[in-house]
Amino acid sequence: MSVKGLSHVAIQAKDYEGTIAFYTEVLGFKVGHYWSLPSFQIKEASMLVSPDRRTCIEVFDNEAVIPAQGKKASSEEEVAYGALLHFAFYVSDVDDTYQKAIAHGAKACVEPSQMSLGEPALVVKNALVYSPNGEVIEFIEDVDFDRSPV
Repeated sequence: MSVKGLSHVAIQAKDYEGTIAFYTEVLGFKVGHYWSLPSFQIKEASMLVSPDRRTCIEVFDNEAVIPAQGKKASSEEEVAYGALLHFAFYVSDVDDTYQKAIAHGAKACVEPSQMSLGEPALVVKNALVYSPNGEVIEFIEDVDFDRSPV
Protein backbone atom coordinates (compact mmCIF):
# COMPACT_ATOMS: atom_id res chain seq x y z
CA MET A 1 0.00 0.00 0.00
CA SER A 2 1.31 3.45 -0.85
CA VAL A 3 -0.38 5.40 1.98
CA LYS A 4 1.75 5.36 5.13
CA GLY A 5 -0.36 7.60 7.38
CA LEU A 6 -1.65 11.11 7.91
CA SER A 7 1.01 13.76 7.29
CA HIS A 8 -0.64 16.93 8.53
CA VAL A 9 -3.78 18.98 8.97
CA ALA A 10 -3.68 22.64 7.89
CA ILE A 11 -5.47 25.41 9.76
CA GLN A 12 -5.74 29.14 9.33
CA ALA A 13 -5.22 31.03 12.58
CA LYS A 14 -7.22 34.08 13.62
CA ASP A 15 -4.48 34.71 16.20
CA TYR A 16 -1.30 33.20 14.78
CA GLU A 17 0.92 33.51 17.89
CA GLY A 18 -1.91 32.40 20.20
CA THR A 19 -2.60 29.36 18.04
CA ILE A 20 1.08 28.37 18.04
CA ALA A 21 1.15 28.80 21.84
CA PHE A 22 -1.97 26.62 22.31
CA TYR A 23 -0.58 23.69 20.32
CA THR A 24 2.91 23.91 21.81
CA GLU A 25 2.02 24.64 25.43
CA VAL A 26 -1.10 22.46 25.78
CA LEU A 27 -0.46 19.56 23.40
CA GLY A 28 3.34 19.40 23.33
CA PHE A 29 3.87 20.15 19.63
CA LYS A 30 7.04 21.98 18.60
CA VAL A 31 7.68 24.38 15.74
CA GLY A 32 9.55 22.27 13.22
CA HIS A 33 9.74 24.74 10.33
CA TYR A 34 8.70 28.34 9.69
CA TRP A 35 8.29 30.21 6.39
CA SER A 36 6.54 32.93 4.42
CA LEU A 37 5.38 32.71 0.82
CA PRO A 38 4.42 36.06 -0.72
CA SER A 39 2.94 34.47 -3.88
CA PHE A 40 0.12 33.09 -1.67
CA GLN A 41 0.02 36.14 0.59
CA ILE A 42 1.41 33.98 3.40
CA LYS A 43 3.15 36.24 5.90
CA GLU A 44 3.61 33.52 8.51
CA ALA A 45 3.34 29.76 8.36
CA SER A 46 4.66 27.02 10.64
CA MET A 47 4.69 23.26 10.61
CA LEU A 48 4.10 22.05 14.16
CA VAL A 49 5.48 18.59 14.84
CA SER A 50 3.64 16.23 17.19
CA PRO A 51 5.39 14.58 20.14
CA ASP A 52 5.51 11.27 18.21
CA ARG A 53 7.24 13.14 15.33
CA ARG A 54 4.88 11.50 12.77
CA THR A 55 2.05 13.97 12.27
CA CYS A 56 1.96 17.73 12.00
CA ILE A 57 -0.33 20.73 12.08
CA GLU A 58 0.38 23.36 9.46
CA VAL A 59 -0.61 26.81 10.71
CA PHE A 60 -1.16 29.77 8.37
CA ASP A 61 -1.71 33.41 9.27
CA ASN A 62 -5.25 34.77 8.89
CA GLU A 63 -4.55 36.65 5.65
CA ALA A 64 -2.97 33.73 3.75
CA VAL A 65 -4.70 32.87 0.48
CA ILE A 66 -4.70 29.08 0.34
CA PRO A 67 -7.06 26.41 -1.02
CA ALA A 68 -9.59 25.44 1.66
CA GLN A 69 -12.83 23.52 2.10
CA GLY A 70 -15.90 25.20 3.53
CA LYS A 71 -16.01 28.86 4.42
CA LYS A 72 -14.77 30.96 7.30
CA ALA A 73 -17.24 31.80 10.03
CA SER A 74 -18.25 35.44 9.76
CA SER A 75 -18.47 35.82 13.56
CA GLU A 76 -17.47 34.06 16.78
CA GLU A 77 -21.04 32.77 17.14
CA GLU A 78 -21.36 31.35 13.63
CA VAL A 79 -20.37 27.76 13.00
CA ALA A 80 -18.71 27.15 9.63
CA TYR A 81 -19.40 23.79 8.04
CA GLY A 82 -17.27 21.86 5.58
CA ALA A 83 -15.99 18.36 5.01
CA LEU A 84 -13.67 18.43 8.05
CA LEU A 85 -15.68 17.97 11.25
CA HIS A 86 -12.91 17.67 13.84
CA PHE A 87 -9.51 16.16 14.35
CA ALA A 88 -8.43 13.93 17.21
CA PHE A 89 -5.27 13.41 19.22
CA TYR A 90 -4.39 10.33 21.22
CA VAL A 91 -3.56 11.45 24.76
CA SER A 92 -2.48 9.54 27.85
CA ASP A 93 -5.05 11.23 30.12
CA VAL A 94 -8.23 12.75 28.62
CA ASP A 95 -9.27 14.50 31.85
CA ASP A 96 -5.90 16.18 32.35
CA THR A 97 -5.55 17.26 28.71
CA TYR A 98 -9.12 18.60 28.64
CA GLN A 99 -8.55 20.68 31.79
CA LYS A 100 -5.23 21.98 30.48
CA ALA A 101 -6.86 22.99 27.19
CA ILE A 102 -9.68 24.83 29.02
CA ALA A 103 -7.11 26.60 31.21
CA HIS A 104 -5.36 27.79 28.03
CA GLY A 105 -8.44 29.34 26.44
CA ALA A 106 -10.26 26.42 24.81
CA LYS A 107 -14.04 26.25 25.22
CA ALA A 108 -15.90 23.15 26.36
CA CYS A 109 -17.69 21.13 23.69
CA VAL A 110 -18.08 17.60 25.17
CA GLU A 111 -16.74 16.93 28.66
CA PRO A 112 -14.59 13.84 29.31
CA SER A 113 -16.62 10.64 29.32
CA GLN A 114 -16.60 7.00 28.32
CA MET A 115 -18.87 5.70 25.62
CA SER A 116 -19.59 2.34 24.14
CA LEU A 117 -19.51 2.11 20.35
CA GLY A 118 -21.11 -0.68 18.33
CA GLU A 119 -21.40 -4.43 18.79
CA PRO A 120 -19.26 -5.93 20.08
CA ALA A 121 -18.82 -2.89 22.26
CA LEU A 122 -15.68 -0.82 21.93
CA VAL A 123 -15.24 1.45 24.97
CA VAL A 124 -13.76 4.85 24.16
CA LYS A 125 -12.78 7.61 26.58
CA ASN A 126 -12.76 11.02 24.95
CA ALA A 127 -13.59 14.73 25.20
CA LEU A 128 -13.94 17.56 22.71
CA VAL A 129 -13.04 21.25 22.90
CA TYR A 130 -13.20 24.27 20.65
CA SER A 131 -9.61 25.53 20.47
CA PRO A 132 -9.04 29.25 21.04
CA ASN A 133 -8.78 29.45 17.23
CA GLY A 134 -12.10 27.60 16.74
CA GLU A 135 -11.06 24.10 15.62
CA VAL A 136 -13.00 21.23 17.12
CA ILE A 137 -10.40 18.99 18.75
CA GLU A 138 -11.04 15.56 20.22
CA PHE A 139 -8.81 14.08 22.90
CA ILE A 140 -8.99 10.29 23.01
CA GLU A 141 -7.18 7.68 25.08
CA ASP A 142 -5.51 4.83 23.20
CA VAL A 143 -7.99 2.50 21.56
CA ASP A 144 -7.55 -0.06 18.80
CA PHE A 145 -10.15 0.71 16.13
CA ASP A 146 -8.92 -2.10 13.89
CA ARG A 147 -11.44 -4.86 14.55
CA SER A 148 -10.85 -6.59 11.24
CA PRO A 149 -10.28 -10.38 11.47
CA VAL A 150 -6.78 -10.23 9.92
